[in-house]
Amino acid sequence: MSRIRAAVLGSPIEHSLSPVLHRAAYQELGLAEWSYDRFEMDEAALPGFIAGLGPEWAGLSLTMPLKRAVIPLLDAISDTAASVEAVNTVVLTKDGRRLGDNTDIPGIIAALHERGVDSVDSAAILGAGATASSALAALKRICTGEITAYVRSRARAEEMHQWGARLGVRVRTADWSQAPEALAAPLVIATTPAGATDALAPAVPDAPGTLFDVLYDPWPTALAAAWSERGGRLLGGLDLLVHQAVLQVEQMTGCPAGPLAAMRAAGEAALTARH
Repeated sequence: MSRIRAAVLGSPIEHSLSPVLHRAAYQELGLAEWSYDRFEMDEAALPGFIAGLGPEWAGLSLTMPLKRAVIPLLDAISDTAASVEAVNTVVLTKDGRRLGDNTDIPGIIAALHERGVDSVDSAAILGAGATASSALAALKRICTGEITAYVRSRARAEEMHQWGARLGVRVRTADWSQAPEALAAPLVIATTPAGATDALAPAVPDAPGTLFDVLYDPWPTALAAAWSERGGRLLGGLDLLVHQAVLQVEQMTGCPAGPLAAMRAAGEAALTARH
């Protein structure tokens, strides 16, 4: 039985849940010959690693800081990846091609659809980093009205306006000091680092809408806990991680449907074991 390899690359990578999710998928799909590893890697080491991949390799998952650095090393990237200049998935074809995609954007949409959020008339984004651009691209498909990004600097505001222009999305920016008003939106996507939204927890309104907080460790965040206590619909980083990983498994293995339930259960068990 020939071995087929896949892995996640990035830095830091030690706490990545991707191996847990992909290995659970392989087990559920009966892919005994497949393995999935993790490699600590920065931009400088990436070209040599990619060049050294043999025919046993089927795919790579990429985290920061490699999502943009990998693009020049690929033969082609999808329109979705090009729209945000970020690749989190590389499929290595049997004829030796390296194809890049971004499963974060459809992963956000799929996670929201799973919770019954198919369309909103306005939305708010907390933060303006790499994940915020993916959130903006996802909102293009499900938000029919105004999108407001709450940011900490004029430079970040300009960056979000540039992404909006690139994606064909009208985006308004507001200073982070106004972030409490974001919580009244029917859909709030929090893309900030751990602790950044903790001070907003007391401002969660009665009967809030939907919060998608992309963090999964620590979980729940103070904002997520307050949101849940007030009866709002809540999604976390594990929802995004599982849905984007399902799409990666489908692309890398060629299976028509990744085992969402098995992957989610494995992710939940791994997070529980950490605490």
